Amino acid sequence: MADQRLATCLWFDGGAKDAAEFYCALFPDSHVKRIDTAPADYPGGRAGDVLTVSFMLLGSAFMALNGKEKNDFTDAVSFQVFTETQAETDRYWSALTANGGSEMACSWCCDRWGIRWQIIPRVLMEGLEHAEPQVRARVFAAMQEMVKIDHAVIEQAIAGI
Repeated sequence: MADQRLATCLWFDGGAKDAAEFYCALFPDSHVKRIDTAPADYPGGRAGDVLTVSFMLLGSAFMALNGKEKNDFTDAVSFQVFTETQAETDRYWSALTANGGSEMACSWCCDRWGIRWQIIPRVLMEGLEHAEPQVRARVFAAMQEMVKIDHAVIEQAIAGI
């Protein structure tokens, strides 16, 4: 990680390796760079336990840390993933909400480790950033009715259908 200028560190309660491997398998341009084990016992574990996992996620640097106690993730931080197609949106959404994850609202979901994600179709952003206020209003209203974003409904809102 020393070659990075900025990295995100995620604190897990023993699930760092599983989470990093799951994310890297799910998203393109992602891979585990390094898994480090504790050289000695520490407050959260024993010598030889996985301590940190350095990984690249969608081209960005991350570290997963197995901390000494559970620190819950909150809505105050989320990761936005921009998608091109409904199939891509559906794939990420299904994987992140499976096995104890949950749906939230307006493109937000929570994975089984409690990390918040926003799976955002680019068409949604195009509509929300449209030059015409009435288009932005229609897209915003449509989005507010959704949990997982439906590309076709957003395209219809942009078109005024």
